[in-house]
Amino acid sequence: MESFPMINMENLNGENRAITMDKIKDACENWGFFELVNHGISPELMDTVERMTKGHYKKCMEQRFRELVASKGLEYVQTEVHDLDWESTFHLKHLPVSNISQIPDLDDDYRNVMKEFAVKLEKLAEELLDLLCENLGLEKGYLKNAFYGSKGPNFGTKVSNYPPCPKPDLIKGLRAHTDAGGIILLFQDDKVSGLQLLKDGQWIDVPPMRHSIVINLGDQIEVITNGKYKSVLHRVVAQTDGNRMSIASFYNPGSDAMIYPGTGAPTYPKFVFEDYMKLYAALKFQAKEPRFEAMKAMESTPNLGPIATA
Repeated sequence: MESFPMINMENLNGENRAITMDKIKDACENWGFFELVNHGISPELMDTVERMTKGHYKKCMEQRFRELVASKGLEYVQTEVHDLDWESTFHLKHLPVSNISQIPDLDDDYRNVMKEFAVKLEKLAEELLDLLCENLGLEKGYLKNAFYGSKGPNFGTKVSNYPPCPKPDLIKGLRAHTDAGGIILLFQDDKVSGLQLLKDGQWIDVPPMRHSIVINLGDQIEVITNGKYKSVLHRVVAQTDGNRMSIASFYNPGSDAMIYPGTGAPTYPKFVFEDYMKLYAALKFQAKEPRFEAMKAMESTPNLGPIATA
């Protein structure tokens, strides 16, 4: 069994750069996922983010989740649940405009720490996009520019907790899906596992590792690379013990960014990112290929515009 791809970013500076770039290339082509260590975000900041996130869940969200479970009778289900996930979440927006000051129940220290963490993750995302460009033979900045649109990228964070689940065989923590956007940076619990990806027909655990950042590629990277790199199905399996923390940050194209293949004879459609997201909202837990086909159909439908009256 191949081992999950682990990239030590310190090795990009020095004689091991070519080997490390090859590891990144292989991970993008064959896994759609890889795990970063020595990525430049301090362990102290990550420890603070984890401590505050877990404290916030205990203080503000745990009871709400229990009430939701009770109201839907989820502890007593006898058949598999297909329409909801065993997770407690909230969302932060960073770019183009931050909403952190508007999120209720966050204390000021937590807001400030999450702002600082987001700045570091944004920088890391843009560094990674340029590494992908280098491996793809695209000019530096190509992917960042492709994502830019008129107002810059969309960048946000989904903060999730996956509490202990009495029926993990019947309720998923998060149902299988590919991510719609660009590049995803995940800070996950290093003690409680649950994230899995589908590779060669097998579900493979993404290993929890202290102070690592897990990277996965979204549907837009698949389109822009013309299928050379692919988004990969992944899911969260609920656990009977332990509360799993997951902080996933999504560096996505701007809403009006025009997305299309940047290399080779195009086999993927050209579309506006916002149009794809409208479709994805309804079809997240279905296969991605019909989404691409739907965008292709929209692309080939002529827009006649207003009828001239003069």
